[in-house]
Amino acid sequence: MAQIPDPSTAKLRPLPNLIFASRWLQLPLYVGLIAAQGVYVWHFLLELWHLIEAAFGSQTAVTALIKSIGYTGVETTALNETIIMLVVLALIDVVMISNLLIMVIVGGYETFVSRMNLEGHPDQPEWLSHVNASVLKVKLATAIIGISSIHLLKTFINAANYTDKVLIAQTAIHITFLLSAMAIAYTDRLMSGSAPAGSQAH
Repeated sequence: MAQIPDPSTAKLRPLPNLIFASRWLQLPLYVGLIAAQGVYVWHFLLELWHLIEAAFGSQTAVTALIKSIGYTGVETTALNETIIMLVVLALIDVVMISNLLIMVIVGGYETFVSRMNLEGHPDQPEWLSHVNASVLKVKLATAIIGISSIHLLKTFINAANYTDKVLIAQTAIHITFLLSAMAIAYTDRLMSGSAPAGSQAH
């Protein structure tokens, strides 16, 4: 009786092995995204520190915040509700982009490079247990919509500093992101729904 080879111990031929090993070329890309994540953390802490300083009356910090958020409303040397709201939205924006980076780094590495073997780890992300290229694509599209929503809200709050053309363009771009995400989710649903039907036909 012929012995069935164990797939885990099977060796690839040189060329397929080289092609398969080429996935590790993506490793510097994910390391680079980790470095970008560090830059975002630094930017977040810097903006938060300026906000705290401004809350205690630092005019220098208020000026830095106003320059950072592009607020050119009424001349002021102290915090007001609009400035605080724009700064908080900017901080939320950084957090959401950071979440997007984590999804790309962890999900992309798990999907395209190598397994992390996080099964049973108390901090394993819930979505990572069933992640694949299709699921990751939908989650990224959803995250981009969230980021776009924050940007659009910041623009509307600070609408006096933008032209009607810019407002309309940003709204149109946001709607385009929304429609694109819906199309991606619908396509994914069709593909996942057609798989069982195809298997039943056999």
